[in-house]
Amino acid sequence: MEGVRVLEVAQFTFTPAAGGVLADWGADVIKIEHPVRGDTQRGFLNMGGVTLDPLRHTLFEHPNRGKRSVGIDLSTPEGQEVLYEIARECDVFLTNYLPQVRQKNKFDIEHIRAVNPRIIYARGSALGNKGPEREVGGFDGTCFWSRSGIAYSMTPEELPGPLSQGIPAFGDSIGGMFIAGGISAALYHREKTGEATELDVSLLSTAAWASGAVIAQVAETGVLTRNPMPGSGGAARNPFMGNYEASDGGTINLCTISPTGHIRSLFEHVGVPEAADDPRFSEPRALFENAGAASDILVKAFAEKPFEYWRQHLKTFSGQWAPIQSFHDLLTDGQALANDMILEVEGADGGAPLKLVRGPVQWNGEPVETTRSPQASEHTEIVLMEMGVEWDRIEEWKAKGAIA
Repeated sequence: MEGVRVLEVAQFTFTPAAGGVLADWGADVIKIEHPVRGDTQRGFLNMGGVTLDPLRHTLFEHPNRGKRSVGIDLSTPEGQEVLYEIARECDVFLTNYLPQVRQKNKFDIEHIRAVNPRIIYARGSALGNKGPEREVGGFDGTCFWSRSGIAYSMTPEELPGPLSQGIPAFGDSIGGMFIAGGISAALYHREKTGEATELDVSLLSTAAWASGAVIAQVAETGVLTRNPMPGSGGAARNPFMGNYEASDGGTINLCTISPTGHIRSLFEHVGVPEAADDPRFSEPRALFENAGAASDILVKAFAEKPFEYWRQHLKTFSGQWAPIQSFHDLLTDGQALANDMILEVEGADGGAPLKLVRGPVQWNGEPVETTRSPQASEHTEIVLMEMGVEWDRIEEWKAKGAIA
């Protein structure tokens, strides 16, 4: 994306995450923030009981690394004039503000296209840019998790109420990747045809796509499956799929969807090789018909050794499985580290580097090199001077409070 300039007028995580991905890919992303308060998310200093340092604000760093910040008051005519000055030199305009706000502050598509007809206009929204609720806002907890059906399906019916999302910006981060992909396609389309397109991604559409296989099943059969209550044991029809508890409380997830060719390997690995010769389990059809008995054998076997033993011992099992890890574990996971999934940026406080997650796309096997997120309005003068704006004009805008 080197040479691509993105103008981002967005807050929180969903749409800024797209800008963060594009910055990871080399784009010059200019983030517009209010000259006094900045992005509202800067003020979110307590998340789920975890207090965040404003100079080491991980929730803000995740979607905003690699960007430059320009402080503009978009509610003023002078601020809008500054925005248009920058928009003239950009390839992409990226926003998640509501339609009524875009209209009021004159940065909807017709305003931006009036100064740059070739700009790609990308919108992130809660519920989509069409329909009776296009002016309704929301977060991933409301639109991605709750309204979409994900919370309902993820919650076992035995529980008294739905599970909460739990992971901040979960749907936001997924949706931001979709926006970045859409922008990439729009840039390619413009390169081929000269036509600048507009694109939309909503949190609701993000959730629908992520849940698409089950939604198609429901539409076709009317059958909606929900998460079962947790426990140690295999699936009702396939004992080689399920969570098995180790002696110390850790859990191994077996996910061998097709046991063909793996039956003997698993029974040998768990210390009951004789089960592979039992006609009830020796071939897949019989195994499925006697799933309960096979599951009982596996539950007992896994319960005899600790989690770390199984994590090492099962590495030679021929089927598919995984240790159920925490995010603490992922930060030291050898495979994650070998594939550069964790990157480091300098802290604004000058302290130890911050660890962030790179975007899921890796180019040429190379690690991402990026910078910390900007401080609010950190690059205002630099960016405007790059655009050819004279210093006297910058001073005039500053005096009127249009920029910071």
